[in-house]
Amino acid sequence: MKINKVRGAIIFLSFLALLAMLIFESGLIALALSTICILAAVILLYLNLAELTDISNNNPKVKTLKFVTIFDAVVMICCVVAAFLIGTGTIEITENGEKFFAACITSIIMLVLGNIAPKLPFSKHTGLRLPWTVADEDTWVVAHRLVGYISIPLVLAYIACIPAIPNFEVLSMIVIILWVGIPGVLSYVFYYKKIKGLL
Repeated sequence: MKINKVRGAIIFLSFLALLAMLIFESGLIALALSTICILAAVILLYLNLAELTDISNNNPKVKTLKFVTIFDAVVMICCVVAAFLIGTGTIEITENGEKFFAACITSIIMLVLGNIAPKLPFSKHTGLRLPWTVADEDTWVVAHRLVGYISIPLVLAYIACIPAIPNFEVLSMIVIILWVGIPGVLSYVFYYKKIKGLL
């Protein structure tokens, strides 16, 4: 019963964050309110990870989940602080500075989560959550190993392409799509073969 209330509270706080972004005209007020809601949801998730995932607190995999949750919160806070400082004019940043900051954040996320991905336990809360990865633990393992294998090469290719490709946003979008898409498609092929008895 308690876990259902926690799940409901996390969903409600996420909905409130979205609502704040839609209702308030001031970007800074919307940013502050949505950040508070998301941080409250992350804290609830962090405090109830073992119960939400059915993994005991003694299991080392809970520590991995907690690390990922804290990492996500820290990245979000850094981005919110940067957006607030830029939005209020406290710091001025050039277009190249924005690109550098975005590229750093994207690269750090890909490298850290790529390193952690193969260690993530089968869970419906943290990881590459696709219908086929959450339906089968073997498929989950395949998908997350693939995320681990491709993260470093993709980050290196991303950094190498930044000076060569003028449209930074398109480049970033392509890299993220490949980072999620390659493991997503290949894990689906594995899942399909497994359920058809071809493996």
